[in-house]
Amino acid sequence: MDRRPLRCRARRAWRSAVDGRPVVFWRPGCTYCIRLRIRLGRSARQLHWVDIWRDPAGAAAVRAANDGNEPVPTVVVAGRPHTNPDPEWVREQLSPSA
Repeated sequence: MDRRPLRCRARRAWRSAVDGRPVVFWRPGCTYCIRLRIRLGRSARQLHWVDIWRDPAGAAAVRAANDGNEPVPTVVVAGRPHTNPDPEWVREQLSPSA
């Protein structure tokens, strides 16, 4: 559980987007999110994970990208949102240096 203030988490997500790492918006209990994390294995550590139930700014970003809905996982790669992408596709988006 991330106990840092919201503004710190949001700042970290912004830095992740700037440094090229994908950002995964997720929520606890989401079977698709669990599937993504498991299928990525250790590669999941290269992503920045934002819990939309704990981060209102993250939830707003997901709604903005999905016509007001909150489908997760929503993965942002190079500023473009992808809703419930295939885990292999997400792995392909990871840079070797991340």
